[in-house]
Amino acid sequence: MRWHSLILPITAGLVAGCSVNPVTGDRDFMLVSSEQELAMGEQSYVPMQQSQGGVYDVDPILTEYVSNVGMKVANESGVDLPYEFVVLNNSVPNAWALPGGKIAINRGLLTEMNSEAELAAVLGHEVTHAAARHSAQQQSRGMLTQGLVVATTIAASDSGYGDLAAVGAGLAGQLTLMKYGRDAELESDKYGMRYMSKAGYDPQGAVTLQETFVRLSEGQKQDWLSGLFASHPPSQERVDANRRRLKNLPEGGIIGEDRYAAAMRTTREVLPAYKAYDDGRAALGKKDPVAALALANEALTLFPDEAHFHALRGDVRLMNEQYDMAVTNYNRAIGRRDDFFYYYLQRGLAQHRLDRDDAALTDLERSLEYLPTAPAHLVLGDIKAERGATSEAIDHYKVVAKGGGDVGKAAYERLVYLELEQQPAAYVASACGVDDNGQVALQVRNDTPVEVIDVQVRFAYVDAAGAQQQRTQTFSGALEPGKIVTTRTGLTAYPSTRCEATVSRARPADAPSRP
Repeated sequence: MRWHSLILPITAGLVAGCSVNPVTGDRDFMLVSSEQELAMGEQSYVPMQQSQGGVYDVDPILTEYVSNVGMKVANESGVDLPYEFVVLNNSVPNAWALPGGKIAINRGLLTEMNSEAELAAVLGHEVTHAAARHSAQQQSRGMLTQGLVVATTIAASDSGYGDLAAVGAGLAGQLTLMKYGRDAELESDKYGMRYMSKAGYDPQGAVTLQETFVRLSEGQKQDWLSGLFASHPPSQERVDANRRRLKNLPEGGIIGEDRYAAAMRTTREVLPAYKAYDDGRAALGKKDPVAALALANEALTLFPDEAHFHALRGDVRLMNEQYDMAVTNYNRAIGRRDDFFYYYLQRGLAQHRLDRDDAALTDLERSLEYLPTAPAHLVLGDIKAERGATSEAIDHYKVVAKGGGDVGKAAYERLVYLELEQQPAAYVASACGVDDNGQVALQVRNDTPVEVIDVQVRFAYVDAAGAQQQRTQTFSGALEPGKIVTTRTGLTAYPSTRCEATVSRARPADAPSRP
């Protein structure tokens, strides 16, 4: 009976978690409601765009064209979702769909295609991911295996911006770039071809598209491998499956090579400028500001209206500690595009270096409105700490302190200086026990990245007479980061007695240096 009482509630939960897949008609395990999906997609859409280069707004005709093709295909899905389509300003070939029908395609993928039918194939594939609730399926399985623990970080490895993200769009942001399973990919290929065919496109475009993907993946073109292929792995199996499906679909339809070429004309004309920009970003990543500046200037000469190019020049000035010049470059970027987090973040960092902290606060807080990032929280914490707003500084540091990397480590160290004396037990671990001779022994471990002194431990034990005792013990000397120290107190206790201890006092050995 005891086993049944445990099993029945779980079984009931599983039944309640089943729902009908709106695309296939199959019953799928689902812990996420349609309403939750819509909310996640809406909440995540802008941060996801921001983390991957922002909206490609220099060619609005192209965006309108992509949206029109996407809506034609989506209307054939039979699934009523608030579909939206956006082109992102990112050279990495990629496309993704958020729960609820929020779909993005990178400029870099558009430049690799040659027809409207191929575009319809990509968008039909992403429409199916949204309509068939593939992200929600993955989330449900992940929630089950992780005990309903979900992550809230954006994982956007295909841009120079996503790795700045500290917190973001919730689970949807993470799921977007996860590798889909084989079944989900084949399902999206299958129904995506149906939708594009019903919309009037030649489904042969889906075959030629997959053939292109396989050829590029075999050539191990790195930008492809880090972009579309990370979440949509190509394979000969998918090509062969598309060829078989082709036989069961109406022949012919729109190919649209000329229409696609016309829509892409402006974007293809500025390709050399974006190539120079991408090379400049790579040079900056290799700590070569001279080459980066030359490439930024080349990009600006070819296409002066792109805000990213001005921001790259600002980043070079920032690396060279030419902060006034950096601010000027970021001003130019913001003057051309005033809704992208990165320009405000970088200008705020430059303003902080110039001791213009009022301006830095305004910029950094503005950047957080678009995309929360670790550098913004760290510097905002520094400014608040310098101004004596300790609780606000702690709030900023805690956002990123456990995020890892240099910024996370820096934030954690600052937290130690602010909180150690008030909450010593949160940073210095302690243990209490009884040794083989019946003596009380204490142990402390410095879990902080700074040297700690004046460590005091309060402990409770039962002495040899059976009386409850409470004592304190001070550890002399400095406790280095990660160091463990054990000491015997000389007090006698019952060998089987449970001894409890907590660190009641500790402080950093030195004052923090100015960031």
